[in-house]
Amino acid sequence: MTRIGIIVGSSRPDRNSEQVARWVWDHASRRDDATFELIDLRDFPLPYFDEPFPPAFGNYQNEHTKQWASTIASFDGFVIVTPEYNHSIPGVLKNAIDYLYAEWANKAVGFVSYGMVGGARAVEHLRTIAGNLHLADVRQQVTLHLLTEFEDFTVFKPGDYNLEALDSMLGQVVDWSTALTPLRATPTVSAS
Repeated sequence: MTRIGIIVGSSRPDRNSEQVARWVWDHASRRDDATFELIDLRDFPLPYFDEPFPPAFGNYQNEHTKQWASTIASFDGFVIVTPEYNHSIPGVLKNAIDYLYAEWANKAVGFVSYGMVGGARAVEHLRTIAGNLHLADVRQQVTLHLLTEFEDFTVFKPGDYNLEALDSMLGQVVDWSTALTPLRATPTVSAS
């Protein structure tokens, strides 16, 4: 069965990402075409990138990198839940992405974002990053506005009108993750 990781893209103490990611997981777990699991960056306290560059694929020096690599390698695709911080993604998310290369390749990724403009600018940056990592980003995304989907900017109360976009994005991630299976069976990605 296809495995999709839902990445909680912020580790701030007052983050909204966990509420949003749990909403995604709750809805996704009702599907029968894949299994879904939360990946919380708080569970992987990675220091700023501390491996030699370029990384020796699969031959990492630090235990925290080995654990992170093993987790990411075990999934067929991802949904990244991200806030928009200063027109981009959180530093902790960028750092976690940059730790690895080959483990991301030939997998699909979808995005759920939130912010004052729905997190759209954060997703623009993630799409560029994804392309460089050989991640196939799906077209549909879910954008959640802080003024309409959050009470007092902190309590997540999504409208049901978001479910159509969420269902579409999840379906695209599962379909693309499944379609890319043969490419993952014969890795040919290099860091160049």
